[in-house]
Amino acid sequence: MYDFDKVTDRRGTYSLKWDIAENELPMWVADIDFETAPEIVSALVRRAEHGIFGYTVIPDEWYSAYINWWKNRHGFEIKKEWLMFCTGVIPAISSIVRKLTTPNENVLVLTPVYNTFFNSIVNNGCRALECPLNYQNGVYEIDFEALERGLSDPQTSLMILCNPHNPTGNIWDSETLSHIGELCKKRHVTVISDEIHCDLTDPGFEYTPFASVSETCRDISITCLAPTKTFNIAGLQTAAVFVPDEALRHKVWRSINTDEVAEPNVFAVTAAIAAFEKGEVWLEELRLYLRENKRIVSEYINENIPQLAVVQSHATYLLWLECMGESGDLTHLAERIREKTGLFLTAGIHYGKAGNDFMRMNIACPRKLLYEGLERLSAAFADQ
Repeated sequence: MYDFDKVTDRRGTYSLKWDIAENELPMWVADIDFETAPEIVSALVRRAEHGIFGYTVIPDEWYSAYINWWKNRHGFEIKKEWLMFCTGVIPAISSIVRKLTTPNENVLVLTPVYNTFFNSIVNNGCRALECPLNYQNGVYEIDFEALERGLSDPQTSLMILCNPHNPTGNIWDSETLSHIGELCKKRHVTVISDEIHCDLTDPGFEYTPFASVSETCRDISITCLAPTKTFNIAGLQTAAVFVPDEALRHKVWRSINTDEVAEPNVFAVTAAIAAFEKGEVWLEELRLYLRENKRIVSEYINENIPQLAVVQSHATYLLWLECMGESGDLTHLAERIREKTGLFLTAGIHYGKAGNDFMRMNIACPRKLLYEGLERLSAAFADQ
């Protein structure tokens, strides 16, 4: 029904991803190269045609869209009073870190992890406490002994959890999430759960909301949500935060309002409602397409590029590539690949010290671009 093979020229649109040299192919930032669901486009066009773009409120339809999506799709009921609009997940996280910490406190993250978390932590005067995931035989798992040591530091006041995990693609199960919650409660640590990738799981795989697994997890957590990664509408700056605990919710409400990131632009509400109310069929087709892209990349690299190995995952459209021939900070390797072939990947060191020996590759693109990227990647390693 939807054409994910269509290649849309994004140059000349002020695109962060595509504002690069003419011969380059960007497969780095988490921004997909498919046009969003036409149902969302239609809703935005209707809103634009109205011709007046004044201040916007948060209507009941916005709350219902989030509540119904999580209830029907993820089996978790979010109460209306828990929900707050925010312009983005990272603005929310930065505001919350600023509100709930004092300078020089630790914010714990499981690394390798989304690089912008470090900005939210360090820019607010805190220290990013890296708790490296265990990596054995191509599989990442949480080192719970190391996690408890990090949480037991009296200076650790927050943990930012990525659920599902970017860049490894882990879908944390209920038992794992419950264990995290119990350890954090024991050490009086609040959890910010970034669940922006939750709808981008492989067909047949489902994520578990952190707040859903136990009363403990519910009461100590702040959850950040958005349709932006899923439906490729990040530029519209639309997201949400939900906080079940009343006292904690008040602090979060004060933080995002103090920082003026709690008011929507004129398209933000319209896009979110359209995505959650009319985008499910588009999403199901996208998930199938992405799964096939993952299979293609894994088979191609396995057959043609022995210097690399794909870490198998069941979430996100970001593949984590292990480099078998070189180790350490692979910034030089990513730069060499870009200089030689024009292919733009991200060195794993950006995701913490545990990202050494890896690179991240965005495979959310039409097959024509995917095969072109693989050919360029193969050419980069041809003489090694």
